[in-house]
Amino acid sequence: MLIKVPSVVNLGLETIKVDIEINLANKGLPGFEIVGLAGKAVDESKERVRTAIVSSEVDFPQKKITVNMAPADVPKEGSMYDLPIALGILSSVLDFPIPQKSLFLGELSFDGSLRHTKGAFLMALFAKENGFVNLYVPKDSANEAAAIKGLKVFPVENLEQICNHLLGKIDIYPITYKQGKEEKTSGVEFDMKEVLGQEQAKRAMEIAASGGHNIIMVGSPGSGKTMLARALAGILPPLNEAESLEVTKIYSASGGIPPGGSLITMRQFRAPHHTASLAGLVGGGSKPQPGEISLAHRGVLFLDEFNEFPRTIVEALRQPLEDGHLTISRSKQRITYPADFMLVASANPCPCGYAMHPKKSCNCSQNQIQKYQKRISGPILDRIDLHISVMPVDATEFEGNQEKSEFLEASEKIRQRVIQARQRQEARFAGEQICANSQMKNSHIKKYCKLANDVEEILRQASLKFQLSARSYMKMIKVARTIADLDGADEIAISHMAEALQYKPKNFETA
Repeated sequence: MLIKVPSVVNLGLETIKVDIEINLANKGLPGFEIVGLAGKAVDESKERVRTAIVSSEVDFPQKKITVNMAPADVPKEGSMYDLPIALGILSSVLDFPIPQKSLFLGELSFDGSLRHTKGAFLMALFAKENGFVNLYVPKDSANEAAAIKGLKVFPVENLEQICNHLLGKIDIYPITYKQGKEEKTSGVEFDMKEVLGQEQAKRAMEIAASGGHNIIMVGSPGSGKTMLARALAGILPPLNEAESLEVTKIYSASGGIPPGGSLITMRQFRAPHHTASLAGLVGGGSKPQPGEISLAHRGVLFLDEFNEFPRTIVEALRQPLEDGHLTISRSKQRITYPADFMLVASANPCPCGYAMHPKKSCNCSQNQIQKYQKRISGPILDRIDLHISVMPVDATEFEGNQEKSEFLEASEKIRQRVIQARQRQEARFAGEQICANSQMKNSHIKKYCKLANDVEEILRQASLKFQLSARSYMKMIKVARTIADLDGADEIAISHMAEALQYKPKNFETA
C-alpha cells in the first residue's frame, strides 16, 4: 500500500516540496528503511517514529516499510519529517485519508508529542505561493507559520491528537495569529542621554541610523565607543513589512525564532566577539547556515575592537558591504543569504590605544602603529560611510552627571527623528527596490540627488584636496542626502554637504 504525505525541504532560504512516499508491504521480512538522500537526523527518525507510535497506544505494523523522500536528488536534513512519516504509517494502520492541499512538518518526541521545529515560517510562505491551504505543525511553531495570511494553520500537540482529528473524532481548530509584544531592539543597554559629551559622535550615530550608513569610531580605550554603539540600537527605526518578512525568513531557517514566536519587527543588533570563526561570522559549515552577517540583515553588525578581527574575516565583509548579500559555495550546493546590514565598527588607533589621547602618551613605535592600522585594509575603510574620532571625555563632564542627563536628548526623541527621515526615504524610493539612502546605486543618486552648482563645487574641491575615491565621492552624496532628510529639506544644501564632509574617510593618524 502506497501513501503520500506532502512536506518541504529548506535549502538556505529556498523551499522545495518533498513527497514522503510510504510503502507498507506484506511480502518480505519486517523492516523500516528510509531512502531519498536522507541525512543522519532523518535516518534517526525511524526510532523516534517507531517509539512515538507505540507510545500513542497503536501497534507498530510488522511489515516491510519503505519511505522514499522525493525528489531523491535533493539532500534532506533535520528532524522535521517525523510527523509526515508517522502519519503515512498510521494512515495505513488506522485507515484515515491524508487531507488534500496540506503540508506536514514536525519533530516527534518518544512520548508522541511534537517539539518546536525550525522552518515553519518558510513552509508557510511556500504554501501561500503554491496553492496549499492547510498546514499541520507543532503547537509551539504554529504562531510563526500563522503570520502568513490566508492559510489554515493547525497547532498539533501530539500524534494521538492529529490521528483522532483526521479520523473525525475531534477537531483541531486553526490558530489565530498573535503578534508578539514589541520588544526593544536586542543590544539596547544605554540611552543616548546617558552618554555625556560626544555630541559629534551622537550626531553621526543619528545620521547613520537615519540612512542605514556604515560607521567606524576610532578612539582611545574608555572614550565611550562601545557605549555609543550600544546606545545606537535604541534609536533604530522599526522594520517595515517587507523587511520584517526578510529577517523572519533568515531566523526561521536558522532556528532563531523561539517557541510561540512571531514576525520579527525590530532591527537586530549582532555583536560577535573578535574570536568568532569565519563560518560563525559569514555562515557556512557542512550544512550551510546563516552567520552573524546574515543574522544582522536590515539591522546592525557591531564589530568591537575591529583591528583584532582576523584579516580573513574582515576581508570577507567586502562582498556583502557592496552587494547586500553573500554566497556560500560548497561542493554539493550553493546558497545565497541576504546580508544588507549596517556595519558599526570601533577601533583603537594603535596597540596601546593612546596615540590620539590628549593627555596620555603612546608607547608604540611608528612601525607598530602602521602595522596595527594596516590590519584594516583600504578597500574596507573605503566602504564605510562615516568616519569619526571619539576623544576621551574630560572628568569635569561627570560632575553632577545626574542633573546633566536630564537635559540631554533621550533615545526615543532621537528615534522619532530617525523614523521621520526613513519615512521620507521610503516615500522617495516608492517603486524602487531600495528603501534607504545607503542602498542607492549611481543611477539612484543621479535621479534623486541632483546637486546645485555651489554644492557640487564644494564636493569637488574636497575630493581633490582629500583624494577621495569615486566610491567615497558617491558616499558623501548619500550621507548629505540623509542629513537633508533629517532637516526635512527636499534639496541638498551647502550646509548638508559641509556636514557630510566632516565624516569623510580618513587615516587613523588623522582620525
